[in-house]
This record gives sequence, C-alpha cells and structure tokens, in this order.
Amino acid sequence: MSSLISKAWGEVFRPMIKRPSGFQVAALCYRKSKGRKEVLLITTLGTGRWMLPKGWPMDGKSAAEAARIEAWQEAGVKTARVGRKPVGEFAYVKHHDDGLEEPCSARVYPLKVKEYVEDYPEAGQRKRQWVPLETAADLVEEDSLKVLLRAF
Repeated sequence: MSSLISKAWGEVFRPMIKRPSGFQVAALCYRKSKGRKEVLLITTLGTGRWMLPKGWPMDGKSAAEAARIEAWQEAGVKTARVGRKPVGEFAYVKHHDDGLEEPCSARVYPLKVKEYVEDYPEAGQRKRQWVPLETAADLVEEDSLKVLLRAF
C-alpha cells in the first residue's frame, strides 16, 4: 500500500503541485552582426534583471503572434520574421506588483529582427540591449533560459 501511495505522490500529485501556474510566451529577438548572432534583451519592470520580451497569451492570437506583439510593446521590434514553432521553453518566477511570486513557464518563439524603433509603448520603462548570444546567456538569471540561449 505504501508503495502505491509513494508512486501516486511521485507521478501524480507532486508534479501537479510543482507545475508552473502561469504560462507565457516569449520572443527571442535576434539578428546577425559581423557574422555572429546577437540577441535583444530587455530589463524587467520590477526587478530590472535581463530577460526576453514576454507576456501572457492573447485571445484570438497564436502564441507566436502574441510573442511578436510583446516584442513590439516591450522592445520596439517593429518588423520581424516570426518563427511559428517554438525553440524551447524556460521556467522562471514572475514577480507581481502586489509582492506575490508565481512560478511560470514561457514558450520561446524566434523573431529575426528586420527593424526596431526608439519610440515604442514601454520605451521609458525598460532598458534594451543587443548582445552576442554567448553574453546573453551569461546575463540572464534563469538557468533554463541560459541553456536555451546557448543551444540557439
């Protein structure tokens, strides 16, 4: 009996408890510069850490399209070729304005940037920076995002 309970805990209940409660989409904005890939990172609003543009799924929009919209709002990416298939997913903790923390998972879509602008909805609220792919992996805090960037 105890092995049945142990198995149920390990295979059913524990994964349900540990499962991220929030699901977001993220944009891996990239370009080629001097023969190597660069990634566009932005700072988060609450903690100021380096991150990819990301947000909640949007009604009536595909996940890839929602990622493109987030790239516009948060990083000023005006024109980009959006990959329809995600390049991966990463886990992180979302810090809400009320002080609560929520475990989340973000599915990442590649956006090959063709044009970006200085005037965009969150321009005054965030920093943004193009960095070499290797550097981007060192700047972000989330281990699973580091792995994803190094594999891209």
